[in-house]
Amino acid sequence: MKLDMNFYSQSALEVAPQLIGKLLVRKLDDGTIIKYRITETEIYYGEEDSACHARFGKTNRSKILYEQGGISYVYLCYGIHYLFNVVTGPKDHPEAVLIRTVEGYNGPGKLAKALAITKELNGIDLSTSDKLWIEDDNYKASYIADKRVGIDYATDHYKNIKWRYILKE
Repeated sequence: MKLDMNFYSQSALEVAPQLIGKLLVRKLDDGTIIKYRITETEIYYGEEDSACHARFGKTNRSKILYEQGGISYVYLCYGIHYLFNVVTGPKDHPEAVLIRTVEGYNGPGKLAKALAITKELNGIDLSTSDKLWIEDDNYKASYIADKRVGIDYATDHYKNIKWRYILKE
């Protein structure tokens, strides 16, 4: 079952662990449908989070984080890899969940490449899209929480907060 706007309207603090074990689904232009189980997520939460793109306020890059939850936030990292995030929560509170890994693809850039996720999918409604969405197949996932990675620029508090969720194997 495709996740709906009610799911995405929750806080990233609630959504990130709930996404563990869900299926990330991509329908390619040729009609092929690819599904991978989500195995790792990370929270980025508000202007106060020194690792969040909204830490500098509403900019051209971060404005999508201020939208109502349920849309995609896709951006280019290091000019090389696209990364896929799920915007969550209420309008005007910037927050999102980065999908870090899916089964078979360890890393957000690798999973975006495998699923042909590019800037063209930035801002789509994940609850109604026929190109990219997330499904719940009732898989019961167990997970652990740990520190986020790749955010050396963040303050100590935000570097050390356990906002990364990893599927237990």
